[in-house]
Amino acid sequence: MSGGNETFYQPKNFILIGIPGLEVAHFWISILMVVMYVLTILGNCAILAIIMPKETFHKPMYLFLSMMAIIDLVASATTTPKIFCIFWFNDKEIDFGACLLQLFLIHALSMMESTILLAMAFDRYVAICHPLRYTSILTNAIIAKIGVLAIIRGSFLMAPAPFLIRRLSYCQNNVIYHTYCEHMAVVKIACTDTTINQVYGLTVALLVIAVDIVCIAVSYGAIFRTVFRLSSSEARRKALGTCGPHICVILISYIPALFSFFTHRFGHNIPLYVHITLANLYILIPPMCNPMIYGARTKEIRRRVVVIFRQQG
Repeated sequence: MSGGNETFYQPKNFILIGIPGLEVAHFWISILMVVMYVLTILGNCAILAIIMPKETFHKPMYLFLSMMAIIDLVASATTTPKIFCIFWFNDKEIDFGACLLQLFLIHALSMMESTILLAMAFDRYVAICHPLRYTSILTNAIIAKIGVLAIIRGSFLMAPAPFLIRRLSYCQNNVIYHTYCEHMAVVKIACTDTTINQVYGLTVALLVIAVDIVCIAVSYGAIFRTVFRLSSSEARRKALGTCGPHICVILISYIPALFSFFTHRFGHNIPLYVHITLANLYILIPPMCNPMIYGARTKEIRRRVVVIFRQQG
């Protein structure tokens, strides 16, 4: 959006509408979201409770899974409680600074998770293509550095966003057609030139999503080439089985993110309630499903869960 001689105006707070067009269904939608949020907390806390105390689980794949569980818990806590306030108590106001903080955390945490997904793809590549060098390449020191790199990368790339938004004028308009402060949703309601913000958003998306997807694809290209050269069908099945959970998590993480990204820029004919509903599922489904997928598909985690239940019994 652009404007000519509008007086600069920055609201003290924003109004989050929720899901436009589905206001009458907010309560029933919230019931489903509560179930998903509870499963998210229980699943990710269970993953951390299983992995962190046991040294036998202090291996690269499980440590990366723990990092992802922490990111998912923080990301869910950043958005979901406010959504419940909107749906249950009609508390739609959010302070301008709180909105910027929420915006920063949502996107920075998404970038951190993307970095961990890329690291997990590298983990599978080393384990399958260079198994004899696995322990020497992916040491605990390297894993710790990857975790720190994920935090720095997400924080550094997202740091300009709040400052770029602060320079925008809103011309008495403070209504955001969303359930949370998403970057482009906040930028779109400004009445001054937002070219810098849009270029910045596109650049960051290319530096994170596009680069990570390409690197993951290259890793799996090398993995599949190595796997299909194996003479034993059982060895091929076992090798691909270790990649299954990671591939599932990649799909449920990147597909909604790409849909939201392209809809903001090119999906002008897609109803707003469809876009906002899918944006909510994007922040709820991956954190809920990640522990379920790894719990169901990883033999060691399943065994540990059985042992815990037997001890409780």
